[in-house]
Amino acid sequence: MAQPDRPLRADAARNRARVLEVAYDTFAAEGLSVPIDEIARRAGVGAGTVYRHFPTKEDLFRAVVEDRIRHLVDQGQALVAGQDPEALFTFLRSIVLQWGATDRGLTDALAGIGINIETALPDVEEAFLQMLADLLSVGQQAGAVRSDIDVRDVKAILGGYLAIQASTPAQAERLAEVVLDGLRPR
Repeated sequence: MAQPDRPLRADAARNRARVLEVAYDTFAAEGLSVPIDEIARRAGVGAGTVYRHFPTKEDLFRAVVEDRIRHLVDQGQALVAGQDPEALFTFLRSIVLQWGATDRGLTDALAGIGINIETALPDVEEAFLQMLADLLSVGQQAGAVRSDIDVRDVKAILGGYLAIQASTPAQAERLAEVVLDGLRPR
Protein backbone atom coordinates (compact mmCIF):
# COMPACT_ATOMS: atom_id res chain seq x y z
CA MET A 1 0.00 0.00 0.00
CA ALA A 2 1.36 3.41 -0.96
CA GLN A 3 2.17 5.81 1.82
CA PRO A 4 0.21 9.08 1.70
CA ASP A 5 2.23 12.19 0.98
CA ARG A 6 3.29 13.86 4.17
CA PRO A 7 2.71 17.58 4.41
CA LEU A 8 5.84 19.67 4.02
CA ARG A 9 7.45 21.18 7.08
CA ALA A 10 6.83 24.92 7.29
CA ASP A 11 10.38 25.83 6.21
CA ALA A 12 10.27 23.36 3.32
CA ALA A 13 6.92 24.75 2.19
CA ARG A 14 8.33 28.29 2.33
CA ASN A 15 11.39 27.24 0.34
CA ARG A 16 9.22 25.50 -2.27
CA ALA A 17 7.00 28.58 -2.60
CA ARG A 18 10.05 30.85 -2.87
CA VAL A 19 11.60 28.65 -5.58
CA LEU A 20 8.34 28.67 -7.54
CA GLU A 21 8.06 32.45 -7.24
CA VAL A 22 11.64 33.03 -8.37
CA ALA A 23 11.33 30.45 -11.14
CA TYR A 24 8.17 32.13 -12.38
CA ASP A 25 9.80 35.58 -12.41
CA THR A 26 12.94 34.19 -14.05
CA PHE A 27 11.15 32.18 -16.73
CA ALA A 28 8.82 35.11 -17.38
CA ALA A 29 11.68 37.54 -17.90
CA GLU A 30 14.26 35.30 -19.53
CA GLY A 31 12.51 32.24 -20.92
CA LEU A 32 13.41 28.64 -20.22
CA SER A 33 17.16 28.78 -20.75
CA VAL A 34 18.01 29.80 -17.15
CA PRO A 35 19.78 26.96 -15.28
CA ILE A 36 18.29 25.54 -12.08
CA ASP A 37 21.43 26.50 -10.18
CA GLU A 38 20.80 30.15 -11.07
CA ILE A 39 17.18 29.90 -9.93
CA ALA A 40 18.38 28.40 -6.64
CA ARG A 41 20.89 31.23 -6.19
CA ARG A 42 18.22 33.87 -6.84
CA ALA A 43 15.83 32.13 -4.44
CA GLY A 44 18.48 32.09 -1.73
CA VAL A 45 18.47 28.30 -1.40
CA GLY A 46 20.88 25.57 -2.37
CA ALA A 47 20.51 23.69 -5.62
CA GLY A 48 19.78 20.55 -3.56
CA THR A 49 16.68 22.24 -2.16
CA VAL A 50 15.39 22.91 -5.66
CA TYR A 51 16.15 19.37 -6.80
CA ARG A 52 14.43 17.90 -3.73
CA HIS A 53 11.18 19.60 -4.71
CA PHE A 54 11.69 19.50 -8.48
CA PRO A 55 14.01 16.68 -9.60
CA THR A 56 14.33 18.10 -13.12
CA LYS A 57 14.06 21.50 -14.74
CA GLU A 58 11.01 20.17 -16.58
CA ASP A 59 9.35 19.39 -13.22
CA LEU A 60 10.01 22.94 -12.05
CA PHE A 61 8.76 24.45 -15.29
CA ARG A 62 5.71 22.17 -15.23
CA ALA A 63 4.82 23.41 -11.71
CA VAL A 64 5.24 27.05 -12.77
CA VAL A 65 3.19 26.57 -15.94
CA GLU A 66 0.45 24.72 -14.10
CA ASP A 67 0.11 27.55 -11.60
CA ARG A 68 0.01 30.23 -14.32
CA ILE A 69 -2.46 28.41 -16.55
CA ARG A 70 -4.75 27.73 -13.61
CA HIS A 71 -4.64 31.48 -12.95
CA LEU A 72 -5.63 32.11 -16.59
CA VAL A 73 -8.46 29.58 -16.27
CA ASP A 74 -9.74 31.35 -13.15
CA GLN A 75 -9.54 34.71 -14.94
CA GLY A 76 -11.42 33.32 -17.94
CA GLN A 77 -14.10 31.62 -15.84
CA ALA A 78 -14.72 34.90 -14.01
CA LEU A 79 -15.39 36.47 -17.41
CA VAL A 80 -17.69 33.59 -18.36
CA ALA A 81 -19.70 34.11 -15.18
CA GLY A 82 -20.43 37.68 -16.24
CA GLN A 83 -22.07 36.43 -19.46
CA ASP A 84 -20.61 39.39 -21.37
CA PRO A 85 -20.74 38.72 -25.13
CA GLU A 86 -17.33 40.43 -25.39
CA ALA A 87 -15.72 38.16 -22.77
CA LEU A 88 -13.67 36.17 -25.30
CA PHE A 89 -12.28 39.39 -26.76
CA THR A 90 -11.51 40.75 -23.29
CA PHE A 91 -9.68 37.55 -22.37
CA LEU A 92 -7.63 37.43 -25.57
CA ARG A 93 -6.68 41.09 -25.22
CA SER A 94 -5.51 40.44 -21.66
CA ILE A 95 -3.26 37.66 -22.93
CA VAL A 96 -1.48 40.10 -25.26
CA LEU A 97 -1.41 43.10 -22.96
CA GLN A 98 -0.99 41.48 -19.54
CA TRP A 99 0.79 38.19 -20.17
CA GLY A 100 2.30 38.13 -23.63
CA ALA A 101 4.48 41.18 -23.11
CA THR A 102 5.80 40.16 -19.70
CA ASP A 103 5.75 36.37 -19.41
CA ARG A 104 8.05 34.61 -21.87
CA GLY A 105 7.79 31.35 -19.94
CA LEU A 106 3.99 31.21 -20.20
CA THR A 107 4.16 32.36 -23.82
CA ASP A 108 6.61 29.54 -24.58
CA ALA A 109 4.41 27.02 -22.77
CA LEU A 110 1.22 28.04 -24.56
CA ALA A 111 3.13 27.82 -27.85
CA GLY A 112 4.38 24.33 -26.93
CA ILE A 113 8.02 25.35 -26.47
CA GLY A 114 9.77 23.54 -23.63
CA ILE A 115 6.67 21.65 -22.52
CA ASN A 116 3.79 19.95 -24.24
CA ILE A 117 0.93 20.97 -21.96
CA GLU A 118 -1.40 18.46 -23.58
CA THR A 119 0.74 15.51 -22.46
CA ALA A 120 2.57 16.95 -19.43
CA LEU A 121 -0.47 18.56 -17.77
CA PRO A 122 -3.58 16.99 -19.34
CA ASP A 123 -5.91 18.17 -16.54
CA VAL A 124 -4.67 21.74 -16.91
CA GLU A 125 -4.98 21.59 -20.70
CA GLU A 126 -8.52 20.25 -20.36
CA ALA A 127 -9.49 23.03 -17.93
CA PHE A 128 -7.92 25.65 -20.22
CA LEU A 129 -9.75 24.36 -23.30
CA GLN A 130 -13.02 24.15 -21.39
CA MET A 131 -12.64 27.76 -20.27
CA LEU A 132 -11.94 28.84 -23.86
CA ALA A 133 -14.97 26.83 -25.02
CA ASP A 134 -17.12 28.54 -22.39
CA LEU A 135 -15.92 31.99 -23.47
CA LEU A 136 -16.53 31.08 -27.09
CA SER A 137 -20.01 29.78 -26.34
CA VAL A 138 -21.04 32.97 -24.53
CA GLY A 139 -19.89 35.07 -27.49
CA GLN A 140 -21.45 32.82 -30.12
CA GLN A 141 -24.79 32.59 -28.34
CA ALA A 142 -24.93 36.39 -28.24
CA GLY A 143 -23.96 36.66 -31.91
CA ALA A 144 -20.70 38.49 -31.10
CA VAL A 145 -18.41 35.70 -32.35
CA ARG A 146 -18.54 33.86 -35.67
CA SER A 147 -20.41 30.58 -35.46
CA ASP A 148 -17.87 28.68 -37.60
CA ILE A 149 -15.09 29.03 -35.01
CA ASP A 150 -14.34 26.23 -32.54
CA VAL A 151 -12.18 26.01 -29.43
CA ARG A 152 -9.15 24.61 -31.31
CA ASP A 153 -9.36 27.63 -33.64
CA VAL A 154 -9.33 29.93 -30.61
CA LYS A 155 -6.28 28.14 -29.18
CA ALA A 156 -4.49 28.45 -32.54
CA ILE A 157 -5.40 32.15 -32.69
CA LEU A 158 -4.02 32.53 -29.17
CA GLY A 159 -0.73 31.00 -30.35
CA GLY A 160 -0.65 33.47 -33.21
CA TYR A 161 -1.42 36.27 -30.81
CA LEU A 162 1.58 35.36 -28.71
CA ALA A 163 3.80 35.16 -31.78
CA ILE A 164 2.68 38.67 -32.74
CA GLN A 165 3.59 39.90 -29.26
CA ALA A 166 6.99 38.24 -29.38
CA SER A 167 7.97 39.39 -32.85
CA THR A 168 6.42 42.86 -33.04
CA PRO A 169 5.72 44.14 -29.51
CA ALA A 170 5.30 47.74 -30.65
CA GLN A 171 2.56 46.69 -33.06
CA ALA A 172 1.03 43.91 -30.96
CA GLU A 173 -2.01 45.79 -29.72
CA ARG A 174 -2.99 47.06 -33.17
CA LEU A 175 -2.38 43.70 -34.84
CA ALA A 176 -4.28 41.92 -32.06
CA GLU A 177 -7.32 44.04 -32.90
CA VAL A 178 -7.01 42.97 -36.54
CA VAL A 179 -7.06 39.34 -35.42
CA LEU A 180 -10.03 39.96 -33.12
CA ASP A 181 -11.94 41.59 -35.95
CA GLY A 182 -11.60 38.30 -37.81
CA LEU A 183 -13.52 36.54 -35.02
CA ARG A 184 -16.54 38.78 -35.41
CA PRO A 185 -19.46 37.76 -37.62
CA ARG A 186 -19.34 39.12 -41.15
